Amino acid sequence: MKLVEVELRRVRLPLVAPFRTSFGTQTAREALLVRVAGADSEGWGECVAMEEPLYSSEYVDGAQHVIRHHLLPRLFSAGDVSAARIAGLLAPVKEHRMAKAAVETAVLDAELRASGVSLGTHLGAVRDAVDAGVSVGITDSIPALLDTVAGYLDAGYRRVKLKIEPGWDVAPVAAVRERFGDVLLQVDANCAYSLADASRLARLDDLDLLLIEQPLPEDDLPGHAALARRVRTPICLDESITSARAAAFAINLGACAIVNIKPGRVGGYLEARRVHDVCVAHGVPVWCGGMLETGIGRAANVALAALPGFTLPGDISASDRYFRTDVTLPFVLQEGRLGVPTGPGIGVSPTSEALDELTVSTERITPA
Repeated sequence: MKLVEVELRRVRLPLVAPFRTSFGTQTAREALLVRVAGADSEGWGECVAMEEPLYSSEYVDGAQHVIRHHLLPRLFSAGDVSAARIAGLLAPVKEHRMAKAAVETAVLDAELRASGVSLGTHLGAVRDAVDAGVSVGITDSIPALLDTVAGYLDAGYRRVKLKIEPGWDVAPVAAVRERFGDVLLQVDANCAYSLADASRLARLDDLDLLLIEQPLPEDDLPGHAALARRVRTPICLDESITSARAAAFAINLGACAIVNIKPGRVGGYLEARRVHDVCVAHGVPVWCGGMLETGIGRAANVALAALPGFTLPGDISASDRYFRTDVTLPFVLQEGRLGVPTGPGIGVSPTSEALDELTVSTERITPA
């Protein structure tokens, strides 16, 4: 398709409750939505970068700048573009995977809408619904944590992930296990530990966890491999996995037994599918991570999570887990699952009412 206009729209969605992790507390989600328009179709993508460069080096202001000044000029000058060509066209711009993913997703969505094909079908989905897990932030007390987890289990979530950090790990996780029995339970450290904490992390082994997610810094693959030899709980990598090649390297090094796939982190849904394929070839289970996406990103994540290698519940929650108002019609939990959109492309579009309510700024860009 030949791009005739690109819209960069910033939206701000207040969270229903603060979400605390080892790198800070979020009270709202400010997201960058990308809409591309060709002569006969349009498509939407979402940039999952946070407001500050805390999860990764990317942040939403920087993503909007790099899209506006470095990515779009290359696509405009290329003439007709397809989603399959985006990665090659944008390769001269180093890193900025979340920004690239947003643009690629919007182009892919437009292509699939024009051809009447759903994203799930295009990627190779084998399920019409996916099990929903929930990510629980760090709370002020263990009783507050137990009340929070109880609410999510009552709502029907099929797996619970607890954020941990030094000083908030063994005791709260043990309390959740004791209170809720055989619930599927895992923990996420967001790089908060070092290999010197191996003995403490090993204390989690008796709690029958699905996995420990990203315990060490993202660049410490040897440390993760060493830790994997010292704990029984499977090690899962998140921030360390930036491509299919990175996944293959980490698996072969013994740094992980499970992989969390976040499309924005790896540069888009096409590369996410390649990460999935690498992991399947190595017998490594995968699950779909979340970045507090709006309905735009959530719809695409649900489609991805319907691929055959996604055998563990992901961080794909209903819209009301985070937002009172979503930019699309809300995703609603049905018996602990979310349905895979079947409409063309990502299968959803923003509602005009929500955009009017949530939009902070809009920038429309056309070829020179």
